[in-house]
Amino acid sequence: MRTRGIYFSIVAFLLFAQTEYSFAQNGNSKQKIAVFAPLYLDSAFDATNGYRYDKTFPKFINPGLEFYEGVQFALDSLAKENAQLEIFVFDTRSAKTLLLEQINELDSVGLIIGHANAQENWVLADEARLRKVPYINVNLPNDGGITNNPYFVMLNPSLRTHVESVYRYLQKYFAVNTITVLGKKGQLEDLIKTYLEDFSKSTASVPLKLKYVDLADSFTVKKLLPLLDSNRHNTFLAASMDDNFNRRLLTQFALAGKSYKTSIIGMPTLDNLTKEFSRPEFKGPEIIYGQPFYNPKVDKVSVEINNHFSTKMFARPSDMVYRGYEVMWKYSKLLSQYKNDLSSNLSNKSNKVFTDFDIQPVLNKQTMTMEYFENKKLYFIKWQDGVIKGVN
Repeated sequence: MRTRGIYFSIVAFLLFAQTEYSFAQNGNSKQKIAVFAPLYLDSAFDATNGYRYDKTFPKFINPGLEFYEGVQFALDSLAKENAQLEIFVFDTRSAKTLLLEQINELDSVGLIIGHANAQENWVLADEARLRKVPYINVNLPNDGGITNNPYFVMLNPSLRTHVESVYRYLQKYFAVNTITVLGKKGQLEDLIKTYLEDFSKSTASVPLKLKYVDLADSFTVKKLLPLLDSNRHNTFLAASMDDNFNRRLLTQFALAGKSYKTSIIGMPTLDNLTKEFSRPEFKGPEIIYGQPFYNPKVDKVSVEINNHFSTKMFARPSDMVYRGYEVMWKYSKLLSQYKNDLSSNLSNKSNKVFTDFDIQPVLNKQTMTMEYFENKKLYFIKWQDGVIKGVN
């Protein structure tokens, strides 16, 4: 279990340093960055700054806190370089100050970074549009209805982008195969099918041969056996975001036995099951899915972060820690380089930390105007028998 010392370090910074982190020597040239995260300071501490949860650590606090921890690591590194930056950190779950009131505390800012829910995302994106400065969201996989906003950047690719990337992956590696699309009844499943059909019509390459099969919630390996052929490589697309459906699909295919060579390409939520892949019931099929934030954690910075958590906090850093680090590092560097022209350089691929970003404009196909920017980069991770076989 995590110690509450992690949380106290943030309190010392946020409550007593007045949410500002400045390490530039020349005050006239500092670039300002606003960071928004759900830290739950008012919920976790009483009026005398006493911790409410004794020795426990509520899980709902983790995502925002871990994101902030990564940001703080990046700031420590930037401070050593005497970066000309001034950082303002805001708790989006503050009971004392509304989100708009927090934003209005800033007279000027060159970049907004946020770990936000859908409503907060809308507010931050609109404020970025009014101020004409970039807003980078690090966690949401959808635009939440945001349109006509060239200052909004979505780092977590949308479901449409995932589906189109899976389609291209299948075209590249399984073009001659008949792809059996396995799904179930559901709104998201229907949306996945729509995206597949749309891309089949618009692709410049030869369209895939897709065969759609819907499965009941209680399906067994007997339903899958007629779809398998021991004389060829069997290729399936798991067209569902549901963990229970995907878990059942993978385990039932494993029951079919090793006489069938099977590849199952799925949606990004397959990543939720990776801790289970080493179990005997998952052995056999090759499991493939796309992720935008793949980090093998063997580089110098990742090792330093991991060692710090291990020795100081007796815990392992989550992926959100690494994401907080790389977003703060990369985009503060770009802000320092381009200053007021950062919005025109969001696709710049320099200052890579752990992963590659491919920031591209999303166009309204009817008006051909730009809606926002989105990261289109996906790493395709291949698992088999609980081991990563490769990353494309």
